[in-house]
Amino acid sequence: MLRFSALLFCSAALFAADDLSHQLKTFIDAFTTVEQNAADPVSSEQAFYQGAIPGLLRKLDPHSVFFDPGQFEQLKKMESSTQKGFGSIVSILPGRVIVLQTLPGTPSQKAGLAPGDEILAINGYEIARLDLDQLTELLTESRQRRAELDVKRPGTSRIMRLALTPEDMQTPSVERAFFVGPGIGYIRVASFDESTARDIKAAIEKLGGAHLAGLVMDLRNNPGGVVGAALDTAALFLEPGQKIFTVRGRSVRETSEEVKPSATPYTFKLVVLLNEKSASASEIVSGALQDHDRATIVGEVSYGKGLVQSVYSLSQGAGLALTTALYYTPSGRSIQKPLDANQFELAGTTAHPNTKSEFRTDKGRIVTGGGGIKPDFIVTPAPMNRLRIALDASGSFTSFATDYLSRNKVDADFEVTPSILDEFEAWVGARGIQPSASQWSADAEFLRNRIKTEIFNQAFGVEQGDQIEAQRDPLILKALDILSS
Repeated sequence: MLRFSALLFCSAALFAADDLSHQLKTFIDAFTTVEQNAADPVSSEQAFYQGAIPGLLRKLDPHSVFFDPGQFEQLKKMESSTQKGFGSIVSILPGRVIVLQTLPGTPSQKAGLAPGDEILAINGYEIARLDLDQLTELLTESRQRRAELDVKRPGTSRIMRLALTPEDMQTPSVERAFFVGPGIGYIRVASFDESTARDIKAAIEKLGGAHLAGLVMDLRNNPGGVVGAALDTAALFLEPGQKIFTVRGRSVRETSEEVKPSATPYTFKLVVLLNEKSASASEIVSGALQDHDRATIVGEVSYGKGLVQSVYSLSQGAGLALTTALYYTPSGRSIQKPLDANQFELAGTTAHPNTKSEFRTDKGRIVTGGGGIKPDFIVTPAPMNRLRIALDASGSFTSFATDYLSRNKVDADFEVTPSILDEFEAWVGARGIQPSASQWSADAEFLRNRIKTEIFNQAFGVEQGDQIEAQRDPLILKALDILSS
């Protein structure tokens, strides 16, 4: 029986190899016909690097990418050095600029740029109208100051307007650390890089370390980053030996990562905040903490990016970033959201996991799968009404704060009094924003907080402003209720 099975396997392998040979011959015949008979000359490099190979990957999943030699060299340089700029890798073609990659936590990523996006204009200069030298000069100059980009995303005709301000790429991953309640700390983690776990631990120790009554860890808008940083971060809160995630793939041996035996985790109460832009490493951390009943998750269902990317070097200096496996939480949930079976081949393979919908935490609580991490408490941002939209779009809060501070000195005890609120109402009314008395009254608390936030931003710095804004954040208020109970 064993010999018969081996013969069947060999026959199948020979059949597959023979079938591949026929398919490749058909492809070569088609290319030869095009090369010999097409009305215009055909570049083999263009046909393969921009056509055949990207076309091969396009049906697999949204994240597998081919890099031609020039693009792959750019990728390697970006990984090994830092520079002032927007944190994106682009391919410069005649009359076109295509985004290849955006680095986590950088201006490009924060603004919403994604691989495949085409930059149509920079600061009003249309890319298609520039020659290569002009384009190179424009890109160089744009990295030195704020830039406005017109961007077209594949699959949509809508043009997006994005504003980017250049930064030093080595920004700290922990953006904020302050108290939001008695003994309750708050940290905002913007990305996961090699120093993230150390930065989180340093922030916690600054707030009181193990003596904290509780901690709110904000992973909203955190796109992920280095998987090792996710492992080290989870180990700050989980017990030695507890599983953090499992990797499974068709050609990848199933492996699990666990907390090291030497770990000494914090034991205070923990709440993690998520939204629809929390992805990848953020989902690995929050999924592990939820499955082990270590943290309460609050917010919105996360993005659902749980694909393992492996980078391969190819011949002629080219490269390939290929999806080779999927991430699973300790309870067995897949992080990856379902893919469109009509668009991507991966959606129909046995590796795709989203058939089971319910899983169990260590304590037996039901948690749901199906892509992304579903919070224990769904809480959405405060809704925007016409008045709030008009005030934000016009920059009224910021402009009023600038004007107010030019005439008044404020200290840390500053509050927005009824007279200041009346002054603001008159100020915006003179600029064409005139809501009804009922609209103004209904939004009074929101208005007071926004005015104070902007005044603190300019008077004491954005971290102080963030502390004021946190006082009206629905997710933070829910976290405080949980941690105080």
